[in-house]
Amino acid sequence: MTVSTSKAPARIAGMFDDIAGRYDFLNHLLSAGMDRRWRRRAIDALKLTGSERLLDVCTGTGDVAIAAANRRSGGAGRVVGVDFSGAMLRIGLEKVRRASLESRVSLAQGDATKLPLSDRSFDAAIVAFGIRNVVDLDGACRELHRVLGPGGRLAILEFGVPHTPGFSLVYRTYFRHIVPRIGRAISRHHEAYEYLPESVSQFPSNQAFVDVLRRAGFSSVNAVQMMMGAVYLYLATRD
Repeated sequence: MTVSTSKAPARIAGMFDDIAGRYDFLNHLLSAGMDRRWRRRAIDALKLTGSERLLDVCTGTGDVAIAAANRRSGGAGRVVGVDFSGAMLRIGLEKVRRASLESRVSLAQGDATKLPLSDRSFDAAIVAFGIRNVVDLDGACRELHRVLGPGGRLAILEFGVPHTPGFSLVYRTYFRHIVPRIGRAISRHHEAYEYLPESVSQFPSNQAFVDVLRRAGFSSVNAVQMMMGAVYLYLATRD
């Protein structure tokens, strides 16, 4: 089966609309719960003090936005989450209400390459496992740079391709054969979890993505390897 890796916004939004109801459950199941740990580490890396205005791009169902606002210490004062999937955002808004965070977390529909936000209006930004789905990677990174104020901090979580002998084989087998089968069976979507490993394989290498962030204007760019290269945490600062 040939899987389309087109990142046309309407196609990607439609795909995530279709799997929205099972998205959170599958994230936790397929990562054995480690996705929560990865997100916590990304939030911690921003070194928030409680007063910052945080932007969560590709927010999905709002897990990162809620986690960042819900911390007693080391969280954000105000969080805005942006995503172009209406179905994902509706689930996220319900989660925000259940957490009684309506006064601190706002979710809005928008495109990562054309953020509906003012220049230099945020102190920090985060993207968790969504940047690879953007059709214009350079444009999205320029937008992140634009909306951050001087000294603004950026954290991006994204999947990688490990090269450690042994683990690499196990990972590729799981990611390319087991994940699609489980995802298809539970989500009832025949393409979304086939698209996942293909989109990861086409994403730039860690050094290439570091270069993308530098071209966008970021400084102090670092790629932190996690889980032997299966996940990377990219950290950067806006001068």
